[in-house]
Amino acid sequence: MQIVLREVHDSDLPVFFRQMNDPEALHMAAFTPKDPADRDAFDAHWKRIRASDAVHRTVLADGDVVGSAAVYGEPGEREVTYWIDRAYWGRGIATAALRELVAQVPERPLYARAATDNTGSLRVLEKCGFRVTAQASGYANARGAEIDEVVLTLHA
Repeated sequence: MQIVLREVHDSDLPVFFRQMNDPEALHMAAFTPKDPADRDAFDAHWKRIRASDAVHRTVLADGDVVGSAAVYGEPGEREVTYWIDRAYWGRGIATAALRELVAQVPERPLYARAATDNTGSLRVLEKCGFRVTAQASGYANARGAEIDEVVLTLHA
């Protein structure tokens, strides 16, 4: 399977919106928008981030839009995030996409956060060189509760 990152196109946004409304994926990601089904809020969010200096990419697998990956935040505090359609989980796509993304963004350190029970995402981050550097907790909209999370850092 060929994994490619490219600039986000307007035509990708409906795919991202559908992907972000998968209940199982939302639960696993945990830290999501308050109302992922609010299309106006989704569109406003993407308008803001596409106008920012964040690096946002569409993830393609054999030419199909399967998710997104990004680096955002203030210099010295930049974080990575990614979302892969649940139908494509377990195929190495997130790992390949994140490896490519961090290769495109040489700034270090980079940070990531994940719910402590999101073992798939933690595995992806660790395969890409991120290491757990802190424990935290935060309110997870998708779970309606405060949950434990880990902070991971990529130095090299």
